[in-house]
Amino acid sequence: MNSRSTIRYILYVILLIFALSIVKIASVYQRTYSPNIFTPGGKTFFLYIKTDSQYQNVMDSINAHNLVKNEKSFEWVVRKKKYETRIHSGRYRVTNRMSNNAFVNMLRSGIQEPVNVVINNIRTPEDLAGKLSVQLEPDYNDILSLLNDKAFVSKYGFNPQTILGMFLPNTYEFWWNTPAEEIFDRMMRDYKKFWNYSRNSKARELNLDQNGIITLASILINETNKEDEYRRIAGVYMNRLKQGIRLQADPTIKYALGDYGRKRILNKDKLVSSPYNTYLHYGLPPGPIALPSLRAIDAVLDYERHDYLYFCAKEDFSGYHNFARTLNQHLKNARSYQKALNRRNILK
Repeated sequence: MNSRSTIRYILYVILLIFALSIVKIASVYQRTYSPNIFTPGGKTFFLYIKTDSQYQNVMDSINAHNLVKNEKSFEWVVRKKKYETRIHSGRYRVTNRMSNNAFVNMLRSGIQEPVNVVINNIRTPEDLAGKLSVQLEPDYNDILSLLNDKAFVSKYGFNPQTILGMFLPNTYEFWWNTPAEEIFDRMMRDYKKFWNYSRNSKARELNLDQNGIITLASILINETNKEDEYRRIAGVYMNRLKQGIRLQADPTIKYALGDYGRKRILNKDKLVSSPYNTYLHYGLPPGPIALPSLRAIDAVLDYERHDYLYFCAKEDFSGYHNFARTLNQHLKNARSYQKALNRRNILK
């Protein structure tokens, strides 16, 4: 073979190697960077990976929603990036037409999407455990067990009757896989922020602790949905507390009976044996009967100063109340309301 032929041969070999390299690079690029993740309906999808999941658990979830179009190329990227040994639990935002590279990088780095946890409309620990467990990973029974664990909640300065008050109604940003214990830690931090110097000073002036304020506010929100009446009704209760008069708050009877839809409290209902029965017991019940709004808490702290001792729902069913300074006036107002209930055949 002459020198010219040798050179030509070498060039052919180089070109062949180059061509093969291009094909190889194109194949690698295709497997790594081309769209391969397709979400249901092309919409944003959230993939949930539970704590202590293994790679097969992740793949089962991925396959259950048919997210991966070419599984071989996906698993090739998984092996190259050693994702099998770097599983992170969490809630992951998956967009349509993601590449294997983008998808695996997100999962192996644990770049999850937070959850906006809404806490509101809570009456009991069971309600709270249910609301948290449907928005976050921890199990309902695990959360409820902690809420009822005297030793655990005492670390935060609460007991099982008062712990509900630590979970102030609001929207909170959490990682989906936040452990149950850490949920309490987070809520305590926000609780302390809410109870700033100003609010604590006002509570001391009223001779009530934080739990007392929250408990009174929880009764308040169950008495009326009219926020412009909050401060006036709070004033009635403060007057009764100061004068040593039983609160006689109907919402506490409903709570004791576990019947929150009642429109009418009967005399026999007022005899129910419960520490929450404010017709039988003086002072505040042992803990909140619901989670009060932040506005209701502030309404108690800034209650309206007046000399009313009684109030009763107006007979026009507007949701507003008639206020009275004397028992005689209150009984007159109560009779008007009872007649209105009778006309509508509302017996309980």
